[in-house]
Amino acid sequence: MNKWTTGQVAKQRNISIRTLRYYDQIGLLCPSSKDEHGKRYYSEEDLFRLEKIMLLRSLALPLDEISRLLNTMSYREVLVAHHNYLQDQLVTIQKQIAHTVSLINMVDLEDSLSWERVSELVRQADTTPKRWVDYFREDEQAFLHKSLPRLESGDRMTQQYVSLLRRIEWCLSHGIGPQTEEGIAIAEELISLSHETFGGDQALADKFWEVRKLPAKETGLYPLTEEVLQFVEQSMAYAEQQKQTAKGEGI
Repeated sequence: MNKWTTGQVAKQRNISIRTLRYYDQIGLLCPSSKDEHGKRYYSEEDLFRLEKIMLLRSLALPLDEISRLLNTMSYREVLVAHHNYLQDQLVTIQKQIAHTVSLINMVDLEDSLSWERVSELVRQADTTPKRWVDYFREDEQAFLHKSLPRLESGDRMTQQYVSLLRRIEWCLSHGIGPQTEEGIAIAEELISLSHETFGGDQALADKFWEVRKLPAKETGLYPLTEEVLQFVEQSMAYAEQQKQTAKGEGI
């Protein structure tokens, strides 16, 4: 039968000898055998008990509660409890990551992001339901959930929209209108990105745009100023007009 000394167990499981001796002292984990010289050894069964102790410790349970559970829960049940705990931790971490990415994108969108602005946007994200979905059919909702850029995402499409919004803000701050060369360039990129986002479904794109123009408190979408919305609408309309004119002239 295999057996291990306190030092061997401590090294294998990355646990201090002092902790193992303390567990022995309080009767939580006692080596089950000893040799003729009184040296104590852990058996395989002891090591499984140690595994259960370490898993339960990871759940932040006190030692007296662990002592009670050791004899009532199987090794598999402890593993399941640990798995569920890790899943909860994963959800928490994913939320924290999404929150951090949202803040990064907010900083990218707004040059001078004050604490009041951050607080307002975070509070809105935490308290405002995603009501924009109420304006769409179930099949449209399913499609949009997959295709729309999300502030908490760092994917290519989201970054493209963030970049375009920054360019629009720059144009507005420098007095560059939607019918200028830069305005048309932005519009053409927006049209191409919109086509990709909505899978070429112009009716759905137009429907979403109408929802986008509603107050953010009603939709839960990232708030855009009236100036930005007007720039987008006017630049895209002008770009389409130029395109139709060029077709009519056979260019």
